[in-house]
Amino acid sequence: MKHKSKCGLHRFEMKVLGHGNSYYIDRIAELEKATARKPRQLQIDLVGNGEIPADWALLIRSILRQRAPGTELVTNARSSLQGGSALVWLLGDRRLIREDARLFFRRVELPDGNEAEKSAPWQANELKYADSFSEIDPEDADYVNVLRLADEFLPVKELAGQVITVPELRQFGLVENEHLDRFLATAFAKTRESAGRSPAESRSKRPRVKARARAAQSK
Repeated sequence: MKHKSKCGLHRFEMKVLGHGNSYYIDRIAELEKATARKPRQLQIDLVGNGEIPADWALLIRSILRQRAPGTELVTNARSSLQGGSALVWLLGDRRLIREDARLFFRRVELPDGNEAEKSAPWQANELKYADSFSEIDPEDADYVNVLRLADEFLPVKELAGQVITVPELRQFGLVENEHLDRFLATAFAKTRESAGRSPAESRSKRPRVKARARAAQSK
């Protein structure tokens, strides 16, 4: 027998360490439990000055993609993020970020002869790493996948190697514009208030021009 989840908001903290496999193993297990509860809203708070390793970031993505359809994912960047950490943040249905936080993706070093035109979209066969023996390092291959997935949200090819600021994230529609949201909320509130008035109330607020005109004529 299935039971509907009675959970509302579930907050989940993910420290950005860049190392510590035992920590991520524990947090991955807790994240799977959190998504299994089918909360109405799951908020992941990302905090720390490291970087989630690419392989762990890809695993987190696979878990979050399996969450219940009714669960809204909110990602909250309480620190600047880079690489795999930035990808996890981008996965949110709604994204929050500290005003002075930044995103960063390190630049890809493509093998000679594989450099594509800057205007062209990244293709899977372009995203390859090669060491001195022309072999792909597994960690680098995972990072390639991180960049390919992040490219669905941002033009990573152009922005790799640059610091991405909050105003730029707003331009790409990745974070909410608080000033615009407040303006729209106020406008909608006034519209609803006007729509909710009865005809009698609306008439009572109109200036009684005709009454004043008759009074002036009688003098």
